[in-house]
Amino acid sequence: MTADLERAISVVINGVPRGATVPVRWLLSDALRHEFGLTGTHVGCEHGVCGSCTVLVDGEPTRSCLVLAVQMDGHDITTVEGLSRPDHQGGQVLHPIQEAFRECHALQCGFCTPGFLTTIAAGLDARDPSVEISDDEVDELVGGNLCRCTGYANIKKACRHAAAQMREGAKVATLAPEDEELAR
Repeated sequence: MTADLERAISVVINGVPRGATVPVRWLLSDALRHEFGLTGTHVGCEHGVCGSCTVLVDGEPTRSCLVLAVQMDGHDITTVEGLSRPDHQGGQVLHPIQEAFRECHALQCGFCTPGFLTTIAAGLDARDPSVEISDDEVDELVGGNLCRCTGYANIKKACRHAAAQMREGAKVATLAPEDEELAR
């Protein structure tokens, strides 16, 4: 019996179909960083505790240090590099939580930031943006990730700021054409 040491996988990463042959023992974090060159996914504890390696798998936050790369065959993966979207002018528009982290000074060393951004982005995208975010929701979105630098105050502030921006965006999107002029 021969040991299967490598396996071919096909995934969609940040909207782009990708394929690779990876060692069967590689974690998703290993494949993202070493095979696909996406170094925004940081590896901290390697036990799933800190959250710095969090990516979205089929839209759900997933600790990339806890799943094997071969388990991701056929799945859609979003890393911190994929949270922004094209602005159709050759640039990128940041996700509201990315912009809020910048505006609210929600990072210091930045090591934990990718995990916070992907986790919070998924949570904000999944909720009804027309409803004001509660303190309990903010605590839930932030609670699964560890930061050794900030004390979380500005991370929570950024979460509230992003939710408010998304709420304003939802209001503008629901205006009737005749009301759009009034909103300007």
